[in-house]
Amino acid sequence: MCNTPLATVATSDSDAFEERLINALNESGLMLLMSIGHRTGLYENLAGQPPLTSDEIAERSGLDERYVREWLGGMVVGGIIEIDPTTQKYWLPDAHAALLTASGDVNLAIYSQFFGLLGAVEDDIVHCFREGGGVPYSRYPRFHEIMASDSAQTVLPALFDAILPLVSGLTERLEAGIRVLDCACGRGRALLMMAERFPTSRFTGYDLSQEAIDWAQARASEVGLSNVTFEIRDLSDFDTTAEPGVFDLVTTFDGIHDQARPLNLVRGIRRSLAENGVYIAQDIHASSHHHLDRDHPLGTLLYAISVTHCMTVSLAQGGEGLGTMWGRERALDLFDKAGFSDVAVSQLEHDIQNDYFVCRP
Repeated sequence: MCNTPLATVATSDSDAFEERLINALNESGLMLLMSIGHRTGLYENLAGQPPLTSDEIAERSGLDERYVREWLGGMVVGGIIEIDPTTQKYWLPDAHAALLTASGDVNLAIYSQFFGLLGAVEDDIVHCFREGGGVPYSRYPRFHEIMASDSAQTVLPALFDAILPLVSGLTERLEAGIRVLDCACGRGRALLMMAERFPTSRFTGYDLSQEAIDWAQARASEVGLSNVTFEIRDLSDFDTTAEPGVFDLVTTFDGIHDQARPLNLVRGIRRSLAENGVYIAQDIHASSHHHLDRDHPLGTLLYAISVTHCMTVSLAQGGEGLGTMWGRERALDLFDKAGFSDVAVSQLEHDIQNDYFVCRP
């Protein structure tokens, strides 16, 4: 029998929760500083370098020394950068540089940019909590830039060796020449890579963002790709406007859950597939039940992104606001309602954030 006084247990729980919140406040501050370090090139300029003074770091980075010195203080306190108190020189350990720069397999500093970007719309989100509605894409000027960096780590490195091979024989078909569509393509980097790798195939990208499509078109012209085109297109009525039976492969990379009408999009994808066509969808790995997401390694972050971006941009279009964490169960139901009778789900070793669905009619 436990004789621990209830007041003692309550105090212990309160102390632990307070400690957790204080830690969260510190870690949130670290994320803002990390984003600044990433965007100003400080991590890249510190990687592989011997200990340097704040003056030397500022000069090497082309930045103002006073700001660099204060940032370094936060990095030291946050356990990111080391300092020699005697010489007042700073260095970035190689093990840290591997996770904060392009020198390693994954650059986690990229994701720290979400905190500043999404924090900038907090007033808009609070207004939506009180009045309903949503925050439009136009309020997120750097979102596609950040998502392109994210895609460069989750989609692009695995595209040819892991994602396309989810469909047996697909690579050979792409080499022979097929028609490919990427819906909600963003800056179209996956399409650009495929267009370069498979010159006999034809590629099309649709996205709602003028900025993203302009970037993709400019890049295609710059590298001389004539087998890929990009188009600004609202996909909320794709179920009726999609040209039937013209694409052999359709893809969406993290592109369903923030659509205004996700079922219409997926029904349009089904409509657009040719005979023997296939649809590959990458979307957030989650459950459709809150209590089952407690152990999700990125669950809290992804719910924050949902409230401040993915859900609200859908609602801003009068959409259903599916949200980032809509979950595998709802995804499978959506694909079924859209007319896909054969759906296989995979997770790839390099990507803890997403599920990969291979959908056939």
